[in-house]
Amino acid sequence: MEQRAFTRSGQQVSVVGLGTWQLGADWGEVREQDALAVLDAAAGAGVTFFDTADVYGDGRSERLIADWLRRNPGAEVLVATKMGRRAEQLPDNYVLDNFRDWTDRSRTNLGADVLDLVQLHCPPTAVYSSDEMFEALDTLVDEQRIKGYGISVETCEEALAAIARPGTVSVQIIFNPFRLKPLERVLPAAQAAGVGIIARVPLASGLLSGRYTQQTVFAADDHRTYNRHGEAFDQGETFSGVDFATGIEAAAEFSALAPEGATSAQTALRWIIQQPGVSTVIPGARSPQQARVNAAAADLPPLPAATLDSVRELYDRRFRAQIHHRW
Repeated sequence: MEQRAFTRSGQQVSVVGLGTWQLGADWGEVREQDALAVLDAAAGAGVTFFDTADVYGDGRSERLIADWLRRNPGAEVLVATKMGRRAEQLPDNYVLDNFRDWTDRSRTNLGADVLDLVQLHCPPTAVYSSDEMFEALDTLVDEQRIKGYGISVETCEEALAAIARPGTVSVQIIFNPFRLKPLERVLPAAQAAGVGIIARVPLASGLLSGRYTQQTVFAADDHRTYNRHGEAFDQGETFSGVDFATGIEAAAEFSALAPEGATSAQTALRWIIQQPGVSTVIPGARSPQQARVNAAAADLPPLPAATLDSVRELYDRRFRAQIHHRW
C-alpha cells in the first residue's frame, strides 16, 4: 500500500490506516478474539498505521494492540494514541506532570518504552494558545517518552492553530464527503507546513457505507444512539454532525457516484485519499472483511473530476447550511 510521510517526524504511514475506537467501546461489544482478527486483517492488507486512545474502553483498545504486537514481533506498524479525555476538560489539567502520568499509562498499556505518536484528544480550545502547554509536549519528546506529538481537533480554527506550532507532527480532523470545510484552509496550511493530516470519521459514522435506512436502530451503548445531539461529547463526532434523516437521504445519492466494482464506503475513502494534504485516513472496522475492504480503497484509481464536482454539489445542497459554520 502507498506510504506517505509525516514530514516533520519522518514517520511513514499507510494511506489507509485503522481507527480502533470500535475495538474499545462506544460501538457495541467487540470480543477480544474478534478485535485481534480485525488487526490481523488490516495489517495483512498493508495497513501500517493504527490509531487508538487511552479513553477507548478505558485503555482496552491500547491493550488489544499491545497484545497483537506481542503476537506479531517485527510488525512495522506505527501506533498513534491520544491523551486527555480521561481527565476533566479544564485547561489547567494540560500540564507536564499530567502529561507524564498519562503517557506512562499508555506506555504500560501499549507495552512500549517510547510512544510513536501521542495526540491531545480534542482538548479545550484555550490550550491552543498556551506556549507552556506546547513546551510541555516538547519536553515529552526530549525525555524520549514519545517520538512526536499531534492534536486531534474539533474545528478548523483549532487545526490552524495547531499547524502553526513548530513541534506539531500531525493534526487529526473530521474530514469526509459530508464534511468539506477542511478543504478551504486546513489542508493547504498543513501541506505548506509539512504537518500530517489524519482524516477521521471518514464514513460519517457509517452513513457513507450506504447500509443504513431511516429505520435502522443502533445499540443503546453505541454513540450513534446516545450522542446524536452531543449529549456525551461533541456532536460532530457522531454522523459528522449531520442529522440522521438528511444523512440517510444524502448517502443514497452518494452511493450512486461509486464507480463500477467499488462500494460506497470505498468511494468515500478514495475521495479522501486523493485530496492534497491528506496523509492517512482511519476508518474503523468491526470485522476482518470490513478491514480488508476498507484497505482495498487504496487500490482504486482516482475519482474523475465529474465525481468530485458531484460531491461538492451534494455537500452544498444538503449540508453546507446545516454544519459548515459549526466546525
